[in-house]
Amino acid sequence: MLDACDFFIVLFTLDNVAHSFGVSLEAVLLAPTLTLITRPVGAFLCGRAADKYGRKPVLMATIGIYSLIEVLSALSPTLGIFLGLRAVFGIALGGVWGVGTSLIMESVPPTWRGTASGILQAGYPAGYLLASLMFLLLPVMGWRGLFILGGCSVVSALYIALRVPESPDWLARHAQGATGMRAGAQQPGMLAVVRNNTALCIFAVALMTGFNFMSHGSQDLYPKVFLALERHISPPSITTMVVIYNIAAMAGGLVFGMLSQKIGRQYAIAVAALATLPLLPLWTLPSSPVLLGVGAACIQFCIQGAWGVVPAYLSELSPASVRATFPGLAYQCGNLLAASNALLQTQIAGWLGVGLAPALMLTVGGGALGVLVLTLLNARLNWRVTA
Repeated sequence: MLDACDFFIVLFTLDNVAHSFGVSLEAVLLAPTLTLITRPVGAFLCGRAADKYGRKPVLMATIGIYSLIEVLSALSPTLGIFLGLRAVFGIALGGVWGVGTSLIMESVPPTWRGTASGILQAGYPAGYLLASLMFLLLPVMGWRGLFILGGCSVVSALYIALRVPESPDWLARHAQGATGMRAGAQQPGMLAVVRNNTALCIFAVALMTGFNFMSHGSQDLYPKVFLALERHISPPSITTMVVIYNIAAMAGGLVFGMLSQKIGRQYAIAVAALATLPLLPLWTLPSSPVLLGVGAACIQFCIQGAWGVVPAYLSELSPASVRATFPGLAYQCGNLLAASNALLQTQIAGWLGVGLAPALMLTVGGGALGVLVLTLLNARLNWRVTA
């Protein structure tokens, strides 16, 4: 929740940052782009560190680093320094999801993994919701004040230090690894895993690309561009809709996470992706705010419902030796490949010349269809990563 909140605060304040530095909005748009570009680097570096040194200390370090960078961003005297800090921010941010996922999935009983996965992934829409509520403080605090407030995420690192135990699975393997090293055995590294599982690694990145087109395609341009500029919905109504569809998104993650415990990870994802497709017209075509709100709530319930299964699904595909690296790296590489989503949607809208609605349906529908096909394919082939 807290790392998603910090990311979305940047998106909500882009025009304010641009005005503060006296530059164009396009110049400041480099900030979220740089964050997305460096996130796979963080997923790899932090994941490898967590596989070697433990989930808990690396998770605490990444949270501490991105909280510090959030505060330093608020103090940036120039746009260049601000952009450089956002690039470093992406490295720390990219490590949080994979390391946190491995810690949680290894710490709960197998019968609770689906529920825990849904709760974990519900943090993303919760962070979106928290950022939208924090944005209401902009007239009082300014964008710099909001960034400083975002730095309070460091409190969660203190909580982890005091209350969260290290992964018992990692502790057991670390003890076995020490014995194995004395005997001359070595755990396979990430490169060996990729070499031995090239097809499945490509599958995982392609799957997460589809997932990110679903989520970012349905969120990035929807409130400020589609609802505000095209449908001319008032800011209070947009805020209400954002709150409602993010609550629906949190509920979806939990529902489909629990469902995956009963029918399997792949089939729970496939059901959620399939249910997304017929909802696309209701989500974009009405002119009534009420109907658009219903459509947005339903589609976010399904999209984030599918996402709610992802932490457990990717963790169970991964061998233990790279469980902090493989899921996070696949996720962040997919995020990087889908980073062109907003640009693609605006280009499609320009080509068609009929507004943003068809572009939203094409990109989100294409992502959902890709996720549906890929998960059913893997359900049939039953791939697993081997060491």
